[in-house]
Amino acid sequence: MRLFSICALIASVPIATAQTTARAAAKEFDFKDPKGVNSIAFVLDSLLEPIMGVTTGISGKVSFDPENPKATKGKIAVDAKSLHIENRGMKDTLHGPDWLDVQKHPTIEFTIKDVKQVSTPEPNVFELDVTGDLTCKGVTKPLATKVTATYLPDQLENRSGRMKGDLLLLRSNFVMKRGDFDIKKDMTDKVVAEEIELRVAIAGCFKK
Repeated sequence: MRLFSICALIASVPIATAQTTARAAAKEFDFKDPKGVNSIAFVLDSLLEPIMGVTTGISGKVSFDPENPKATKGKIAVDAKSLHIENRGMKDTLHGPDWLDVQKHPTIEFTIKDVKQVSTPEPNVFELDVTGDLTCKGVTKPLATKVTATYLPDQLENRSGRMKGDLLLLRSNFVMKRGDFDIKKDMTDKVVAEEIELRVAIAGCFKK
């Protein structure tokens, strides 16, 4: 009986070690892009005045393990002041109190809370069904969206030219409703679309 207990204890050590190794494989990717290329496009396609813009003030960190993509966690933040429309007057209105009120609410954030489902259409490409919280203008709403995560080991140097490490590309298209976040709720959707379409394509880096 004593010999059996010792053997069982020895047998459990590799399993525990393997589990520890798997947990240690998760890497934290930083989405504050040193190249300043990361951007999110937004479109309000109304009947009278379609609006298109972009934001570049992106930061945040996401923990990702290619061996366990369902464990993905993290947060992506946008500097609300960086939302840009070419027309200066429209941009000032967008930043103002009736719209985003960037002085009181300087960031827009999406927090990943859970990954419901994962598929792998090709090596190192992961289709994730993500649920999380979207916070804009002080209002937080649940959001479910599909995210494509592309893991590129040892490719950071090819993008940065000098730093060594890995890349994680996140891509997603989703819609948020203007009224849900108290953004100029009294404005008719013929002038400004109620639905705001967002297209996300951002790169995070893990430095070695």
